[in-house]
Amino acid sequence: MVKILTLKDREKIDKIRERRAENTNQVVELVKPIISDVKKEGDKALEKYTEKFDGIKVKNFKVGKEEIKEAYANVSDNVIKAIKESAENIRKYHKLQMPKEWMKKISKGVEAGQLVRPLDSVGCYVPGGNYPLVSTVIMTVVPARVAGVEEVVICSPPEINAAVIAAADICGATAIYKIGGAQAIAAMAYGTESVPKVNKIIGPGNIYVAAAKKIVYGECGIDFIAGPSEVMIVANENSSPQYIAADMLSQAEHDKLASSVLVTTSKEIAEKVNIEIEKQLNKLSTRDIAKASLDNYGAIVIVDNIDEAFDFVNYFGPEHLEIMINKKSLLEKVKNAGAVFLGDYSVEAAGDYISGPNHVLPTNGFAKIRAGLSILDYIKMPTVQSLTKEGLNKLKESILILAEAEGLEAHKRSVEIRK
Repeated sequence: MVKILTLKDREKIDKIRERRAENTNQVVELVKPIISDVKKEGDKALEKYTEKFDGIKVKNFKVGKEEIKEAYANVSDNVIKAIKESAENIRKYHKLQMPKEWMKKISKGVEAGQLVRPLDSVGCYVPGGNYPLVSTVIMTVVPARVAGVEEVVICSPPEINAAVIAAADICGATAIYKIGGAQAIAAMAYGTESVPKVNKIIGPGNIYVAAAKKIVYGECGIDFIAGPSEVMIVANENSSPQYIAADMLSQAEHDKLASSVLVTTSKEIAEKVNIEIEKQLNKLSTRDIAKASLDNYGAIVIVDNIDEAFDFVNYFGPEHLEIMINKKSLLEKVKNAGAVFLGDYSVEAAGDYISGPNHVLPTNGFAKIRAGLSILDYIKMPTVQSLTKEGLNKLKESILILAEAEGLEAHKRSVEIRK
């Protein structure tokens, strides 16, 4: 049974919101020597850590043409078709996100605007772990190609699933490397004899990958540091207990640290969902993981009204927010969420795989700061300005006053010299 709480149980709720696999600072200290070794020794360090952590001796990290060809042979036509359909939808959505270049008059003789330029290179990390995350390949590589990034490399632990390799090729990755963990992040951040240095590292991973991204940030860019996955569902007395239970379980089966939380105005729905979870759980092949997840980080929170429900949502800042009430007006109440799914049929699994928006999302309340991965993570928008002599003269007095106030004499003279 999933525990039933109220808003008074803030301590238990915060434990769910702030869950961590391990103390991040401790993991950072464990990862630092790996980062340092890869930076100094390149491929030699990659070989050492791949054998140590993966138990595999790898001499050639790059996946070659023959391996890609073999991967296609080992993936069914149905899977290839699904990958292509997903990639097309992700492509369409991210094209719509692409900002425009513009140049506008700010004042007489002064124009300003923005350029839109892709990053030169991006490294996409695709986790290994319990499941081959084909969808992560699509979600990280396709937006890069839409943005116009020329070099898009993938790192994934050795013994990469054939469908992952095929997806990388279909989506337009320029290179695939059989390297996982913190050593892969270091390789992309600093470059080695085999792996090129990239401008930005994108993609999810375990706590060691997250710690490595934290360490290398500044040497290259990162998207954000994500923790275990989570879903929050808002429901009322008219919502379907079967749908809610199914969606909570679909999140819970990710791993034992995943979180599934129902927020509802109905005690009756809360009780029915708990009964339905028990029914559906017993039919799952992943029930051991799902049960552990729900026992530790699952909850049903009963609130007095819908406004209270969304106040709680915005406090929590969930990665995935499902609103199982078919009212678009409720979107106005959402301030903090990584991705929103509105209506009974907007199942999170559609967003995980194929509907269009990106599934790489902030967790642990980070949705209060930013939303999920988007086309903006793959581009830069340099500002541009153009002043005529008349335009500069019009602004001259204020520039001189401000430069003098700051004590920056050369700034002042750079304007005065332009007669």
